[in-house]
Amino acid sequence: MPIKILPDEVASQIAAGEVVERASSVVKELLENAIDAGATRISIRVLDAGKRLIEVSDDGKGINRSELELAVTRHATSKLTCADDLFHIRTLGFRGEALASMGSVSRMTMTSHNSQETSGSKIVVEGGKIVSIETTGVPIGTVVSVNDLFYNTPARLKFLKRDQTERQQIETLVTRYALAYPHLALQLEMDGKQTFRSTGNGDRREILAQLYGFEIARGLLEVTFEDENIKITGFISPISVTRSNRKEITFFVNGRWIQDIGLATALVRAYQTYLMVGRYPISLLNIELEPEEVDVNVHPAKAEVRFKQPDVLFSMVQRAVKRALLAYSPVPQMNPAQWQTNISNHQPEPAWMNARLNWEAERQAGNNQTFLNPKTEINNTEPTTDGIEQSHIPLLRLVGQIGSTYLVAEGPDGLYLIDQHAAHERVLFEKMSQHSQAIISQALLHPEVVQFSPQSSRLISESLEILNQYGFVVEEFGLNTYRIAAIPALFSNGNAQAALRCIVEDFEEDETPLQGMLAEKLIARICKRMAVKGGQTLSAQEQSALLSDLEKCTSPRTCPHGRPTMIHLSVDLLERQFGRRGARSM
Repeated sequence: MPIKILPDEVASQIAAGEVVERASSVVKELLENAIDAGATRISIRVLDAGKRLIEVSDDGKGINRSELELAVTRHATSKLTCADDLFHIRTLGFRGEALASMGSVSRMTMTSHNSQETSGSKIVVEGGKIVSIETTGVPIGTVVSVNDLFYNTPARLKFLKRDQTERQQIETLVTRYALAYPHLALQLEMDGKQTFRSTGNGDRREILAQLYGFEIARGLLEVTFEDENIKITGFISPISVTRSNRKEITFFVNGRWIQDIGLATALVRAYQTYLMVGRYPISLLNIELEPEEVDVNVHPAKAEVRFKQPDVLFSMVQRAVKRALLAYSPVPQMNPAQWQTNISNHQPEPAWMNARLNWEAERQAGNNQTFLNPKTEINNTEPTTDGIEQSHIPLLRLVGQIGSTYLVAEGPDGLYLIDQHAAHERVLFEKMSQHSQAIISQALLHPEVVQFSPQSSRLISESLEILNQYGFVVEEFGLNTYRIAAIPALFSNGNAQAALRCIVEDFEEDETPLQGMLAEKLIARICKRMAVKGGQTLSAQEQSALLSDLEKCTSPRTCPHGRPTMIHLSVDLLERQFGRRGARSM
């Protein structure tokens, strides 16, 4: 085929693909334009995950009528005059491509009023062509409405993710910029419902509380570090608060949200030896350095940058994080009471122990000494409602507890080592699953209020029906906020907020056995959080009751997530290990 110049319409759509990849790209560009315009209040409205409407309004300085047409023209900007200015950029936008790109793949309307003019102006762009420009009465500031995104590029429309994913991308973007600019009042409305709002009072912890909850926000460690021409500020999580991925590691460079593997690696290395493998911290770090030290013109969406001295910067990030960890996380002092292994019924328990669980009455002493004949033990397996094969165990005689984590029991066919946490998970799960229609709720003396991020709030809202069916009384209580009035009596000594948060927090175990079963998966997560933990010393009565409850389970050998609850050491194995089999044969 002969070489020819592409039509302007095709060229503009190709160029738009580099800037406007999805709905969140539109929100990002408009949000950054509003910040550059000096806005103090920004309102974002989204319909149909951004496909039908994205509207961003601000109270910035606005655009003059004479420049309105120029604003939607490609490569028209007020932020650069020559190539050398690329190395002195202090604004978020600079290429002059965003508005033109949006206009080429949507029906865009922009109204703006500059304070130096008596009235505002409106321009309408469809498919990259200016339809009209007219005078209108609007407040000072700018409103950009992007309608029918990708209406003229249906192939691009098909490649968008699910609506839920697109909404999460937008919510994540808005909340990150709210953290970077705490003095900016931001409001996000999705499909007629307000999902996020920041007051603009400058308090980052207030915004962090909306995203992670009050307790986590209060416990985040503040980072303040300054060396030469680099300043690092922000928050990191203590070693007790982690996630299973790097999604909550956020960096801003001169107010610009970026993604940089090197910076993330430097931060994670600062936590080295503090965190388990595969666990990552929550962090929000804002890095301020001279514009000449960073090249922002390396990615169409400006999501990546290059540093003039990357090694120096990475070292400083590591030092800043390490310093905060050492300052706020001193080495814990051991309480001598924690070494106590045998606790008499007449002695007070150490204060560090968890509150008593609501155990059933202790088994009769005779039952502890009774064994089934091995020949009569039930060994058949049959499927259960949670997808795990049923496998009964014989009655066991409790021997004791090891390491405040494992129970030791004797059976007719050998020794059993039982993980108390996994075992209690199984017990709670079966009590909840088998009696869901008759679960008794325990009203809280003081109802608890829990706040979530916009993304997590949507998941909680979708789970309310299941929660209420299983004995929880949870209701919406404001913006991304829920009120817990009652919990199942089975969890009466547990943490109600923790039970609700575990639904949306990342999960470190394989949930394959519960694949496709939403209610069971949700209850399994709650049971995991509410179960007795490893490292918790149990009294003889508590150990005995746990063992008795496990024996009654239909699938006692695994927790709801498929992890084993026990290890069986047969008499035959023990005899071989001690050489007794060999002695008999002689």
